[in-house]
Amino acid sequence: MIWQDYLKPVELEKLFPKREFAPHSMAHLLLDFNAEEIAEYDLVLFDVKEDRASSNAGAAEGGMKMRQFLYPYFREEKNLRVADLGTIMPGAEVSDTYFAVEECVDFFLKNGVIPIVIGGSQDLNFALYRAYAKQEQLVNLVSIDASFRLGESDGKINATNYLSKILLQQPSVLFNYSNLGYQSYLVDPQAFDLLDDLFYDIHRLGTLKSDLRFAEPVIRNADFISFSMSAIAQPFSPGNSNVSPNGFTGEEACQLARYAGINDKLSCIGFYDMNPSRDVNGMSAQLLAQMVWYFIDGYYQRKKDFPACNKKDYLKYTVAIDEAKQELVFYKSPKSDRWWVEVPYHSNFRKKYERHLMLPCNYEDYQTAMENEIPERWFKTFQKLK
Repeated sequence: MIWQDYLKPVELEKLFPKREFAPHSMAHLLLDFNAEEIAEYDLVLFDVKEDRASSNAGAAEGGMKMRQFLYPYFREEKNLRVADLGTIMPGAEVSDTYFAVEECVDFFLKNGVIPIVIGGSQDLNFALYRAYAKQEQLVNLVSIDASFRLGESDGKINATNYLSKILLQQPSVLFNYSNLGYQSYLVDPQAFDLLDDLFYDIHRLGTLKSDLRFAEPVIRNADFISFSMSAIAQPFSPGNSNVSPNGFTGEEACQLARYAGINDKLSCIGFYDMNPSRDVNGMSAQLLAQMVWYFIDGYYQRKKDFPACNKKDYLKYTVAIDEAKQELVFYKSPKSDRWWVEVPYHSNFRKKYERHLMLPCNYEDYQTAMENEIPERWFKTFQKLK
């Protein structure tokens, strides 16, 4: 199999010399797998020992350090199909590492297996995006990060310009980009204006901390997620060269990871920038392990209620706006009480955009429509479709 050519298995005895694990520990769950049947698993975990394109040197060791805390955690086994496949070692060139990541993620996407990628740094997102490009399917990327940088698009790929590389990649399969948790003083106004002109979604840290539930519809719309530990405040996660005093708390980070796991659309997630050389008492490594645990827990709480085709079992609400010149059609799931709003698109290319025409939203968006205003998330999606 392709992944076996690139991944070095975890050597448990080196990681935990002479240690026995309880029957329901994550160590047993993650390492007791059948390699020949891996395409039938739900989730696979692997880390990438690469940080040469990062300003956070040391992050390449984050995956192995995280395992030291994840493996002893408990999880009751109820037909869970999750495997830790090990480590992608650095190639002779950074581009060789990207190629290995791309090949592995492409294999898992084709087989309906969700990869949990532990970086390294966010430049690995370009390799993940290239894997999606092979699927020839438009995707939504959500980045949970304290900033978003475009960098110099002419140079080699690195952690500060990967987004520019994705935006310029042709053919493009990026339908939408969203940022959660940016801090204004860390963002170049020109980058902000460019993303706003492209009708992408950018959400300030303060807005989300006032009510974290506002992040859920954004995450529910993601095909893949990039979660940087730099989005978390320094007191909760000191293990990062670019950490800020402000950011999400540890509890909020775990909630965001759980939102990601619950998302029926999500098919890949990357956790990046945990640097053991900067960590204090293993706090960042522990938090990352807990975030991975909550993501797995969220996956097995999925409701599978994305209203793709058959909407007859959903509660339907039609709202007339601007004296009936525009109608917004909302759907509410009886399984989860989650909301979607339909974005009209009458075109021969409807099939191409079909997955993006049912837009995740919340009750507040419905209330906005009832007040004769068009919700911002609906407007931006409608503009992109135009």
